Amino acid sequence: MKCVDDFRLRFGRKELVPIVIGGMGVDISTMELAIEAARLGGIGTISDAMLPDVSDKIFDTRFTKEKTQLYRHNIDNKDKSSVKFNLGWITEATKLHVGRTMDAKYGDGLIFINCMEKLTMNGARETLHARLNAALDAGIDGITLSAGLHQNSFKLMEENPRFRDAKLGIIVSSVRALQIFLRKNARLNRLPDFVVVEGPLAGGHLGFGMDWSQYDLATIMAEIAFFMKKESLDIPIIAAGGIFTGSDAAGFLENGAAAVQVATRFTVANECGLPAKAKQEYFKASEGDIEVNTISPTGYPMRMLKNSPAIGSGVRPNCESYGYLLDGDGKCDYFDAYTKEVEFHKSAKNISVKSKTCLCTHMRNYNLWTCGHFAYRLKDTTRKLPDGTYMQLSAEHIFRDYQFSVDQKIALPPV
Repeated sequence: MKCVDDFRLRFGRKELVPIVIGGMGVDISTMELAIEAARLGGIGTISDAMLPDVSDKIFDTRFTKEKTQLYRHNIDNKDKSSVKFNLGWITEATKLHVGRTMDAKYGDGLIFINCMEKLTMNGARETLHARLNAALDAGIDGITLSAGLHQNSFKLMEENPRFRDAKLGIIVSSVRALQIFLRKNARLNRLPDFVVVEGPLAGGHLGFGMDWSQYDLATIMAEIAFFMKKESLDIPIIAAGGIFTGSDAAGFLENGAAAVQVATRFTVANECGLPAKAKQEYFKASEGDIEVNTISPTGYPMRMLKNSPAIGSGVRPNCESYGYLLDGDGKCDYFDAYTKEVEFHKSAKNISVKSKTCLCTHMRNYNLWTCGHFAYRLKDTTRKLPDGTYMQLSAEHIFRDYQFSVDQKIALPPV
């Protein structure tokens, strides 16, 4: 029986262990996690979600404080259209985070950055332009376009000197989404270097409706592979979503995938950005503790632990400080839902907003515990300690288990 190490992901003459650690925000996929993946010969991915705020935490910058002070006068105003991001600050924060990560990188692997189109930031085109180009300028090896069709994202980068040098790819969940992307970018004469095909068992935002259970990754992979062959396209296809063991991964590789993208098992790694207490919640979760709901203001269904503190929280929106999901008119579904609840419960000191959640506040505070479908199996990947908690794992241990395990076996950490 073959294992993952019997395969290699090839970009030209560059060969890599075909394991990609997906980009989890906000700073859940830390630079340390990405660097470790690269050291081990695979691909690590950092997230560009809320990088000005992430920069403040890691590098002691003041982007969020400065933005808060700039728009403090607007906090009680229901109209958020004037709350704009400073493009220079976005560029500086992105270059700082990416630059420090790339400076620390070593080994034969690569480091990518995940860029969500749904981070509209009250100015989708100009803010995405700043994010993408700053990452390229700072030396990132590649960019994974996510959470959107990205019909104009390549165009936003076409003037960058590294547009045809960096590895650029997109996450899709259907043939149609890939066709739209390719058709829109055909005139640029620049194909994606890779396509991540994400199935319905993935964690976080899903590229499906609430009928997600009617789809499966293997079928979507086969449909996209057929389309690629029909169109004579030689683009590496990376399978993602619900790949929990090395045997799962090897199965997709044997069926034509160039690599696999995995994330949920790394949420409990030492190098992961989640607090230790949250990691224990992941370990303790049962299958019934995981749900797909519609509380994300992005409009996408989202998979998470049911006991995430963010669910039902009525936290006051922090659009002046954050506002990463404000659309071009300064609107956000959570702000609207919160406002309605406040008006309905005018005398209440605390309210609960059940229909949506403040993604900015709760993701940056690690109170929204997104996970893949098989997160309930995390307890089977480690050892239970005498005090009832579970042993955290090193990223290397998890990576190597994916790389070398067979027969659906999972290697436990040493005692």
